[in-house]
Amino acid sequence: MAAGAFAFYTTYTPLPPFSTSELPIPKPTQTPTYYIHVSPRLTLKEDSIPLDALSIFSVVSRFMGKYPNDWEKHLQGVARREYNMVHFTPLVERGESRSPYSLYNQLEFDRDCFPNGENDVATMIDKMEKEHGLLGLTDIVWNHTANNSKWLEEHPEAGYNLETAPWMESALELDTALLQFSSDLEKYGLPTNLKNAGDISRVIAVMQEHVVTKLNLWQYYVVDVKQNAAEALTAWSEARTSIPSARFEASTLGGQEGVKSWSLKQKADFLLRNRFIGADGLGPRFHRKADPETSAALLTALHGRFDTSKQGIGRNTMIEILNEINSPFYAQFDNDMEVIPQQVFDRIRYLRLDENGPRRGPITESSPLIETYFSRLPFNSTTKKHNPRSLSLVCNGWVWAANALKDHAGSDSRAYLRREVIIWSDCVKLRYGQSPKDNPFLWDYMARYTRLMAKYFAGFRIDNCHSTPLILAEYMLDQAREVRPNLAVFAELFTGSEEMDYVFVKRLGISSLIREAMQASSTQELSRLVHMHAGRPIGSFEIGDVSHNETKEPMEFLANGVNGLKHTKSERVQRIKRSPLHALFMDCTHDNEMPAQKRDARDTLPNAALVNMCASATGSVMGYDEIFPKNVNIVKDQRVYSSPFSDRPVEVGGGKGGIGGIKKLLNRLHTMMSKQGYEETFIDHQDEYITVHRLHPLTRKGFFLAAHTAYPGYDDGHGSLSPVRLSSTKAKLLGSWKLDVDASEPAVMRDPKFLRGLPSEVIGVSGIKIDSNESKTELIMPTYFPPGSIALFETSIPSAEHSDGLDSFVTSSAKEAFADLDLVDLNFTLYRCEPEERDSSFGQDGTYVIPNYGPTVYAGLQGWWSILKEVIEDNNLGHPLCNHLRDGQWALDYITGRLQRIAERENRPTLLEPAEWLKQRFGAIRNLPSFLLPRYFALVIQTAYIAAWDRSMELLSDNIKRGQKFLQSLAMTSIQMSGITKSASLVPSETTPSLAAGLPHFSSSWARCWGRDIFIALRGLYLGTGRFEDASQHIQAFASVLKHGMIPNLLSDGRAPRYNARDAVWFFLQNIQDYTKIAPGGMDILQKKVKRRFLPYDDTYFELNDPRAYSRESSIEDIIQEALQRHATGLSFREANAGPDLDMQMRSEGFNIDVNVDWETGIIFGGNQFNCGTWMDKMGESEKARNKGIPGTPRDGAAVELTGLLYSALTWVAKLYRSCEYKYSGVETSAGTSISFEQWASKIKQNFERCYYIPTDPAEDSQYDVNSSIINRRGIYKDLYRAGKQYEDYQLRPNFPIAMTVAPDLFTPSKALHALETADTILRGPTGMATLDPSDLNYRPCYDNSENSTDFATSKGRNYHQGPEWLWPTGFLLRAMLKFDLMRKKTPEERTEAFQQITRRLEGCKKAIEESPWAGLAELTNKDGAFCSDSVGLFSLISYLRLDGVANLLQQSPTQAWSSGCLIDVFYDAKELAEKS
Repeated sequence: MAAGAFAFYTTYTPLPPFSTSELPIPKPTQTPTYYIHVSPRLTLKEDSIPLDALSIFSVVSRFMGKYPNDWEKHLQGVARREYNMVHFTPLVERGESRSPYSLYNQLEFDRDCFPNGENDVATMIDKMEKEHGLLGLTDIVWNHTANNSKWLEEHPEAGYNLETAPWMESALELDTALLQFSSDLEKYGLPTNLKNAGDISRVIAVMQEHVVTKLNLWQYYVVDVKQNAAEALTAWSEARTSIPSARFEASTLGGQEGVKSWSLKQKADFLLRNRFIGADGLGPRFHRKADPETSAALLTALHGRFDTSKQGIGRNTMIEILNEINSPFYAQFDNDMEVIPQQVFDRIRYLRLDENGPRRGPITESSPLIETYFSRLPFNSTTKKHNPRSLSLVCNGWVWAANALKDHAGSDSRAYLRREVIIWSDCVKLRYGQSPKDNPFLWDYMARYTRLMAKYFAGFRIDNCHSTPLILAEYMLDQAREVRPNLAVFAELFTGSEEMDYVFVKRLGISSLIREAMQASSTQELSRLVHMHAGRPIGSFEIGDVSHNETKEPMEFLANGVNGLKHTKSERVQRIKRSPLHALFMDCTHDNEMPAQKRDARDTLPNAALVNMCASATGSVMGYDEIFPKNVNIVKDQRVYSSPFSDRPVEVGGGKGGIGGIKKLLNRLHTMMSKQGYEETFIDHQDEYITVHRLHPLTRKGFFLAAHTAYPGYDDGHGSLSPVRLSSTKAKLLGSWKLDVDASEPAVMRDPKFLRGLPSEVIGVSGIKIDSNESKTELIMPTYFPPGSIALFETSIPSAEHSDGLDSFVTSSAKEAFADLDLVDLNFTLYRCEPEERDSSFGQDGTYVIPNYGPTVYAGLQGWWSILKEVIEDNNLGHPLCNHLRDGQWALDYITGRLQRIAERENRPTLLEPAEWLKQRFGAIRNLPSFLLPRYFALVIQTAYIAAWDRSMELLSDNIKRGQKFLQSLAMTSIQMSGITKSASLVPSETTPSLAAGLPHFSSSWARCWGRDIFIALRGLYLGTGRFEDASQHIQAFASVLKHGMIPNLLSDGRAPRYNARDAVWFFLQNIQDYTKIAPGGMDILQKKVKRRFLPYDDTYFELNDPRAYSRESSIEDIIQEALQRHATGLSFREANAGPDLDMQMRSEGFNIDVNVDWETGIIFGGNQFNCGTWMDKMGESEKARNKGIPGTPRDGAAVELTGLLYSALTWVAKLYRSCEYKYSGVETSAGTSISFEQWASKIKQNFERCYYIPTDPAEDSQYDVNSSIINRRGIYKDLYRAGKQYEDYQLRPNFPIAMTVAPDLFTPSKALHALETADTILRGPTGMATLDPSDLNYRPCYDNSENSTDFATSKGRNYHQGPEWLWPTGFLLRAMLKFDLMRKKTPEERTEAFQQITRRLEGCKKAIEESPWAGLAELTNKDGAFCSDSVGLFSLISYLRLDGVANLLQQSPTQAWSSGCLIDVFYDAKELAEKS
C-alpha cells in the first residue's frame, strides 16, 4: 500500500423519522470525510528506517561547491556522522535573485551545480543510498516561481493579474504610485537615507498627501451614486422593472404596500440582496452597482408608476438609498486607509532601521522605499500578444497571523491593497484555481516537476506549506506517490494553531512537521519542546484496545436478517484514536540563528544532545556541528561550505573543530532507540539543567542524558545539578563532555571563500560518580560541569529486564482463576458499593479512598476499572490514582485482602482462587520501580476485570453471551444489583441474595427490595439474562407476603412489609406470566408452595413473632387467584402502623387505601388525592411551600398502565383455564355474582378506547368519554380515567406504552401508532422519557430534592414526576413502537427499518452506560438529558467522586435496576419478533 493520507466517508440513506404518515424517501447523505495515514516504509540497503529513526542533515545546495568532488566530500562527511538522510534545498535552475527558493525552470536541474543535469543527480542519489547509507530529501515549491521565469511570458494566466484577478487593480495602482514616489523623494525634499523613525514619519506624511489621497482609492469601494441614480430613473421612466423572484412579500413587511414603511436601511438591504454587483470584493473603479431594473421596481413600490412630476422625488430617493448602501463601503475604505500608512511605516522601519533587519541603507532605484508587490513582465515579442493588463503579476509572500486556508490574493482579500503582505519580490504567486481545468498549463507543468522530484528523492519538504492550497497539494502529492509510493513528506506550518496544523497533516498525509529547538528562548522553553517530542512518558499504559475482545458468534435473530446483519465469524473491534502530530525536530535549520548568535556557542552541544534523545525524527543543518558563528544568508552569500568532518574520519568522542564526534554517537543512539522501540521518556528541568531518560517499554533498558544548557549571562555558573536518583536502576557512564568555543571576533567571518566554524573543542569531563545499591542509583555530577556540558549513561532495571515475560505472567491464567465463581461471587468480585461493603463487614470495610480523588464507586474490580479505563485511554500518569500507586502499595493490599476476608467471612471458598491469583500478580510487580507500578497495576486489574466479565458471560444466557456490548453491559447490571447483604433478604429466616432497586441509595436494609421496582426490572435483569432461579426466588418471596390482594412496596425481609403500592401486584402478576412463557418448565412455578407471612384472605396485621406468621402455605396459583379475587370484591383498609413513624410526610387520609372495580367497564379504580399508589409516588415534603402531604402526582382513578396490566393478567389466566392449566374460571364480585376471567377481560376491551382515547378530530368526541373543554393534546391515550382532578386524565405522560406493550389488542393499531409518534416526539429525551407533556402548565423538568423554597410545585422535589426524564419508561416506549410498527410493515426492507428505528433511539443510553463510572443507567435526567444531581446520571464522575460528595452520593442512585432491565426487555422482544417474522 502506498503511503499518505487515505480519505474515506460513508454514503447512506438516512433513516426517515418515525411517522404514521407517508414520507418521501430521504436523499442519500454523506458522512464527514475522515483520514487514515499510512506511514512511508523507508529502506536503506534493505534495512527498514522508521520515520522517527531519521537523522536528517540539511544543506543549502548552492554552498556545496562543485559536483562531483566537493559534493562527494561533504556527503561522506555527513555519512561519517551517521546521519541517514540529506535534505537539499531545491536543485533546479534558480531565478535572477539566485535564491534557492526562487525557481526559474522547475524541469531542469541547475547546471551550475550539476553540469550533466539530471544524469548527475541520478548518479549522486544512487551513490548516496548504496555507498553512504543516505536517503535524499528535497524541497518542493508549488506556491510560486521566479519573477523572471521565462514560461510566465508565455503563460501570464499562471499568475494573478488584472485579467485573472481584476480585484487587484487598486493594489497595483497603489504599488506603482509608491514606486514612483520612491524615485521622487528628493523632489519632495525628503531624505533618501533614513536615520530614525522621525524620518520615516515625514516620508509617510508626504506619501499620504501626495500619493494615497490623490489616487482617489475610494472609487474602488463605492457605488457611483450619480450614475446609478440616473440609470434607475431611466429604467423607471421606461417601465423596465424587475421584481425579484422572492418578491416584496419575502421581506415580511406586508408586500408591496408594506415597502412604503421601510426604513432607509431596509431599502438599501433590498437592493443589496437582489442582483447587486460587486458586494463581496474589490474590482475596477465604481464596479459596485445597483441593478437599475430592481431599483426601478423599488421606486415603483414607493412612488407608483413614473411620471415627470415624480422625477425629482425619485432621484432624491435613489440618492438617499445609494448613500446608505455606500455607508459601510466608506467605513471599509476609511479603515483600510488607516492601515496602509502604518503597514508601510512598519516595513520601512524593519528594512532600514531595525537591528534585526537587513538595514538596506539609502533608498535608490535598485533599493526602493518599498518592496514591490508586483512583477512586471518585460514587453517583448512573446508578451506583446497578451493584453497589457495581464503583464503585472502579483508577487508571493505571507501575511502575519492569517487564516492558512484563505488565499490572501483572492477576491475576498484586500491584503495587497492594505500592504499587509510580507513580500518576496523575486517570486510570482501562482494561481491554480480549484482544479486543473481552471489553469491547465500550470497544473500540468507543476505535476511534471513534482513527478521529476519524486523520481529521485525519498522525501519532500513542502515549502511554504501553510500558504499552499490544500486541493493543489493533495493533487501534486498524488502525482508524486504514483512515482514513489513510499514518499516521506515534511513541512513547516505557520498556521498559528495546532488544529489548523492537523487539517494540513490529515489532508496531505504529512509524515512529520518541522519543529525547531532554536526557537526556544530559555531552558524552560527548550525543556517544553523536548517534552513535546520525547515520546510517551515512562511507565505509560498500553496503547490500543483496552476493552474486551468481542467475539461475535452467529446470533439467531440476526441470522434472520434483522438490520441486514449476519455475523458468521469472530471479529476484533478496535477504536482508532487520533495520533499526535509527528515531528521532525531540528536542532537548527538554515532559517534559524546559530547558537553563537542567539544563545551561547557552547549550547550547540547540549541542544543537539537533547534533540537527539527525542522519539521523533531529528535533524540538523550544515554549519551547526561545525559551530558556524551565524546563519548564512542563502541569497547573498557567495562562499562555499568547509567542514573538518568532510576532510577526515570521524571518531566517537571529543576533538577539535566542532561536535561531529559526539553527533556521531548521538545519531547512532537516536537511530537505534527508534528502530528498537525505546518509546518511553522522562524529562526533568532544574534551573539550567535538563535531564532526559529514554527507555524501552519492555526490556526497560535505556539511556540517560544530563545536559547543562548555555544561555547568555551565566559564564561557567548556574550551580551544580542535584544528585539524580533512579529507583531500582543500574547505570553505566558512556561519556561526559563539555564544549569550549572561542567566540571572540571571528576570523572565520572574514574568509572570502569558505564558510567556516568558530574555533572549538569538545573535551571530556571527569568526576562523575555513580552510587548504586539494590534499591536505587544516584548520579552525582562533578562540581565543575559548566554550561555546554553533557553526560550520557546507559541504564537498566534488573527487576524488569524481562518485563515482556512479566507482561505474560501478569496476564496469564486469569480465566482459570475465575472459572469457578458463581453470580454471587461475581457480585462480590466486581461490585459492592459503600453501604453494601459496610453492611457485609459489620462496618469495618468500605470502598477504597484514593487521596486527592475520593472513593471508588465500588470496592470490587469495576470500581478500579471505571477509573483506569479513562486513565489508560488518556495515558494520564498524573492522575491521583497513579500518584497514589507510586507513593505506596496500599491499593494492592486492599484488593487482595478484601477478597480473602470476604471468602472467609461469607464462607465463599471459591473467592480464594482469584484472591490468590491477584496476590501472585501483585507480588510479581511489587519490586518494580514505583514509576512502573501504575502500568502494571492497570494490567493486572484489566486482566482480572476481563476474566470476571467473561466468566459472567458464561453464566448468563446465550442471547447475552452472543449479544452486542451494550446488551452485555445492561446484563451485567443484573450481577451488579444482585447480591447478599446482612441487613436485607428475601425472607426473614435466612440471608439470601436479593435484587437492589438501585445503588448506592437502595442497596441495604429496608431500602433494598421494592416490590414495584423489582417486578418492573425482573423480566429484563433475570428472565432476559437466563437467571431463572433468581427470578423464581423473588416471585416466591413476594408471593409469601401477599396481603389485601397486594404485594408490598417495601419488603423489609417480610418483617415489616408496607402495602401502599396499587401497581406493584400487577407488575408482579405480569412477571409470573412472563416467567411461565420464558423460563424452561416455567408453568411449574404455579404449583410451588410458599409459606404465608399473613393469613390468606385476611387483612389482620400481626408481627413476625406471632405464631400465625408463616403458619399457612399457598401455591403460586392460589396467590394469583387471591390477588384477582380481592380486587374483584374491592379493597378498603388503612395501612398498618399508620402515622408519622411509618411515613412522616403523609397526611392521615393518605394511609387509607381503597380499590374497587367498575363492573360496567371492568376497570379497577383506586387511590385518593392524598396518596400516590403508582410509580409516580413523590409526596410533598415542604412545610415552607405548604405542599407537605400533598402528592405531586396522586394518579388516583384508573391509571392506564394498570388497566393494561389487569387485562393482560385476565386474558392469560383465562387462556390457562381453557387449557386446564389453571383451576379457577373467574371471580365473584362484591355483589356476590360470578364473572369469568374472559367476561371481565371482554368488558375492559369493549370500553378501553371509549374511556381512554382522545380523538384527533373534535367531531368524534361524542364517541368517547371526553370533556372537550379541557383537552390539551389530541390523538393520545389518557394517563388516567376519572381522577380526582379531571384535567389529570388528559395529561400526556409515558405510561400508556406500558399498556400497549402488555395488552396490544386493547388498542387500534393506527391510533396506537399516532399516540406513540406523539410520545416519541414530545416526551422522549436523549435517554429517558419526560414524565409530563412540556405544554402542560404543571411541567417542571428540573428536579432538585434539596430545594426548600416557597414554590409549591418544586419545593423539596415535588416535581419528581412532573417533567424530569425517567429512563425505564423508554424501554416500554421502544417495545410498543417496535410491536405496532411491525404490524404495518410488509416487506423485509420495511421490517428492517422498524428495528433500525429502535436502534437509533438507544444511542443516548449506550453512551450513558459506557461513560458511567457506575457501569449502569441512572434513574432519571433533567430536561433534554441534562445532569440531575439528585439522580447522578450522565457525566457524574467528577462531581461526586470527591470526599466532600460521598454523603450526598449515598443518597442517590446513579445506577438503577429498572433502567437497565427495561432495555434488556427491548432486546428480548426484538429477538422474539425477528424470529416470528
